[in-house]
Amino acid sequence: MRRICIGVMGGATASPETAAGARELGRLIAENGWVLVSGGRQTGVMQASITGAHEAGGLTVGVLYDEDRAQAAEGLDIVIPTGMGAGRNIINVLSSDVVVACRGTGGTLSEIALALRFGRPVVLLDFDPGEAFLQAGAADARWALAVTPAEAIDRVREFLGADGSSNDV
Repeated sequence: MRRICIGVMGGATASPETAAGARELGRLIAENGWVLVSGGRQTGVMQASITGAHEAGGLTVGVLYDEDRAQAAEGLDIVIPTGMGAGRNIINVLSSDVVVACRGTGGTLSEIALALRFGRPVVLLDFDPGEAFLQAGAADARWALAVTPAEAIDRVREFLGADGSSNDV
């Protein structure tokens, strides 16, 4: 059976609060048996979420911005160097059943827009780019706001189905 992949997107630079939330989110993703997919860098939300998932025994995948495996975050199980720059954002999004976006800037906003455009549900963890932006992605866009990592996981479960294992997202 195919495993559920949860994309965690967010800034390469993160405040201590955002990093702590991303780490907790990674832990919770792993505890649910889901695969964590991220940009795989050694910084910010990416490293924090990977660390949390890795510490909890989860499977982690990093889709890298460049072609240098040495740039991969510690704790990654699968490293995918792309050499595509920001073009790798589409791989992150399309590989994810649900995207969770933590605080970030332009790259994170592009991933949110791509997710909405391609029908992936988006959970925004302590990050609200505004309803106009979110609705512009697609007429049938599915998104939810969450304040805490636990609440974000609840929203992910709702998108996946009651047991959190549906491939019908």
